[in-house]
Amino acid sequence: MPSCAPPLVLASASPRRAELLSRVGYRFETCAAEVDESVRADEVPTDYVSRLARAKADAVWESGLTVVASDTCVVAPDGTVLGKPDDARDAIRMLRSLSGRTHSVLTAVCVIGPDGSSSEVLGSARVTFAHVDDATLAGYVAGGEPMDKAGAYALQGQGAALVESIEGGPTTVIGLPLRPTIDALRALGLPPPAFTSDHP
Repeated sequence: MPSCAPPLVLASASPRRAELLSRVGYRFETCAAEVDESVRADEVPTDYVSRLARAKADAVWESGLTVVASDTCVVAPDGTVLGKPDDARDAIRMLRSLSGRTHSVLTAVCVIGPDGSSSEVLGSARVTFAHVDDATLAGYVAGGEPMDKAGAYALQGQGAALVESIEGGPTTVIGLPLRPTIDALRALGLPPPAFTSDHP
């Protein structure tokens, strides 16, 4: 934990999550949490993302800080949890499994307040991919965008071209369900600055 951290810390190295939190006016530091992201035997996806969000928040929190942490997983149509691809071949395999089908995206958020009190929320969305040919998938993967993304695609990037429809919140798919996160921070006395009367 950085010694000069402000009261609000985002426990993530994800520029996508930082952009979402910044968009509504929050000022914060980022501090990536190092946790084991392996799926436990017989662990269901909702428990998996909730456990990791809590572990990330716990790894960063110190008394006096408010910490926001989240974790996202893509659940393939067959129920398999898709993490980040190991390599280009793995990315293409994942994308083929999603092509022309509907999958789920789960994002859990854990917020720990200055006194150690916490709240946890779970966002879910259903994403339907268009039927995408192998040449298009190979071109997308060759560009590098999928390599650090759960499920091997980025809704906020070129991966949006693969998506036919979304049922649920887009920010859940991107990695930080914004409305419930704002509500959790507001409950701790941190309303979004962009929506307060003293915001410039």
